[in-house]
Amino acid sequence: MSTPTEQLSLITPDESAHQPADDAVRLLLFNAQHASPDRSRRQAAWVAARENADIAVFTEVSSTRGSDALVAALAERGYATVIAPQPADPDYRTVIACRTTDAHPVQSPVALTPHRAPAARVMIGGHDIGVLGLYVPSRGPKERRNVAKRAFQEAVTEALPKLTAAFPDMPVIVAGDLNVIERGHQPPHKVFGAWEYAFYDSFQASGLTDAFRHLHPDKIAHSWHGRSGTGFRFDHLFVSTRHADRVLACDYHHQAREEGLTDHAVMTLRVTVAQPLPPGSEVSGHGRSQGAR
Repeated sequence: MSTPTEQLSLITPDESAHQPADDAVRLLLFNAQHASPDRSRRQAAWVAARENADIAVFTEVSSTRGSDALVAALAERGYATVIAPQPADPDYRTVIACRTTDAHPVQSPVALTPHRAPAARVMIGGHDIGVLGLYVPSRGPKERRNVAKRAFQEAVTEALPKLTAAFPDMPVIVAGDLNVIERGHQPPHKVFGAWEYAFYDSFQASGLTDAFRHLHPDKIAHSWHGRSGTGFRFDHLFVSTRHADRVLACDYHHQAREEGLTDHAVMTLRVTVAQPLPPGSEVSGHGRSQGAR
């Protein structure tokens, strides 16, 4: 277990363009694509302008000046808490940013390279929510093909059953770029091995539900495209299975990718913090569905 080594918390930010909802989790997942300082600042501006980004999880964040620019820009644009664990050696990391001051880092249950897997407890409308961000390594150079990826996946698989203890009696959200696809993915990709499909399966085995698949069981969606244009659904949002009935919306959005801010689709998630309303009732307040565009 490791503790995040860097946190900007309770900063006095510029006034946010949007106030956080008090009746629903509004989370946005964004792959930073190891951006330069200038593009990192533009990424922060784009995300901060989205109403449905009370919690923003950034993956593939570099450990260089681009990362520092992203963290500072998020704080300046209304994110009162930015959790950004710093790796001991140069490596990508994951950042969790929250508009509320009532968000706190917790020890990551992922023992290996925990800067890729920060965890936070966030209070929304008097309800605690657990959040784990993940950025799984890519396959890596030929001489070490899949070594880092497989080791990190094994560490995550070992950590997932510990989330209940880390976040007792509350909904848990896992958000990240897993660099794997689900079984039955369309189109199929032969490059993925059984161990990679088993990694995706380990989330369900640990009591987590793929939020997108929960709402869209048959929809074909991709979050990243290779040079040939072939699509992959690499980016995922999971919710604790016993809270899956609280998921109101989960979608992929391509505007940021089309604008050149990232090479991945953005994901958004909306989860009510209260028990589901009776059939026929409407969700009211700040938690109404908002598109990313």
